[in-house]
Amino acid sequence: MQSPYFTAIKAGAAYFFMVFALGFVLGTIRVLWLVPMMGEAAAVAAEQPVILTASWLAARWLVQRYDMVRARDRLTMGASAFALLMIAELLLAVSLFGQTPGQWLGGIMTMPGPIGLAGQMMFGLMPLVVRGVRLRG
Repeated sequence: MQSPYFTAIKAGAAYFFMVFALGFVLGTIRVLWLVPMMGEAAAVAAEQPVILTASWLAARWLVQRYDMVRARDRLTMGASAFALLMIAELLLAVSLFGQTPGQWLGGIMTMPGPIGLAGQMMFGLMPLVVRGVRLRG
């Protein structure tokens, strides 16, 4: 039998991969089509409801699938997913966009970075938020 801590981290990794895959596709659409039409801040803001809805659905499903009743386990799930997301964002910024880690961090602090960071933080907290929501069936 696995420890609850390991299970929560495993659920966090699954949560990260599910939402990140969608976020990668949406990010491509945002950069290629929405930013030229709307501007960067508006495009990031337009993406948030879609990614947060996906986060809600994925977190709700995984919390039930792994039977994570304790808040500590759901918080571990969200924190591990958030950590993986920040690492992936940094690696993409450095490898695909040629940024230094300092430039990436600076981008988070200037508009539209705070919009994206707020969404990422909500993503990390989503497993805690979905407590009490049960899927039927």
